[in-house]
Amino acid sequence: MVWPFKPRFSKQIARIEITGAIASGTRKRVLEALKTVEEKKFPALLLRIDSPGGTVGDSQEIYSALKRLREKIKVIASFGNISASGGVYIGVGAQYIMANPGTITGSIGVILRGNNLERLLDKIGVSFKVIKSGPYKDILSFDRELTEPEQHILQELIDTSYQQFVETVAEGRNLTPETVRSFADGRIFTGQQAVELGVVDKLGTEEDARRWACELVELDPEKTPCFTIEERKPLINRILSGNSQVKPSIISSSMDWLEFEMSTSGLPLWLYRP
Repeated sequence: MVWPFKPRFSKQIARIEITGAIASGTRKRVLEALKTVEEKKFPALLLRIDSPGGTVGDSQEIYSALKRLREKIKVIASFGNISASGGVYIGVGAQYIMANPGTITGSIGVILRGNNLERLLDKIGVSFKVIKSGPYKDILSFDRELTEPEQHILQELIDTSYQQFVETVAEGRNLTPETVRSFADGRIFTGQQAVELGVVDKLGTEEDARRWACELVELDPEKTPCFTIEERKPLINRILSGNSQVKPSIISSSMDWLEFEMSTSGLPLWLYRP
């Protein structure tokens, strides 16, 4: 029997936020949210991105899920204050992208950071004895300089990751890899410049992007609500929510960055952070 009405979600636009550094927690939350969007058969998704990027693998998994979803529904990305590096990578998983004129975007490239504390450890008389199965097993160890062969190995790794980034942006934005490489040197640019480069389709606010999404699926922007699929608030936010003297969002953000820095040391990143 065919019912003469549509599910209520077919008359709403789904909305998902990606904020802060992209890491495993972001990936898990966003993949679950995308699954919800598909299961509830929303006709369109508004993806709000306000992120400087993050880990390579997590960004790739979110992009892949978006690419699969856009075969079934319309996906519009809205860039906020910043959508750079891994934020761009995820954004090109949408069919359409809108940004504010002053949005900071770009930073297409890869960075890998390691700490060398050899001189400090020498001063305080600390040394490490390492037994390893191969000459490169402790590559990027913090207690010694990189050797030339190690630098070559890491540069090849970075170059391969960079090539993946360029090819994905080229495919997602219908550009040639050569065109993408002309501005994919790590530079940042504004939303207005991104339109001129072909990275962004239109300039506008998140509200403009919502209205655009409605129009793409033939829904009335004046009557179509946005259903935001939210993440559960972190425990510290819930504990401190009743304390007006403390700003839990600031504390949580600082803790998130500290955790991100510690957990990603030595990993290639698609990240912009001055």
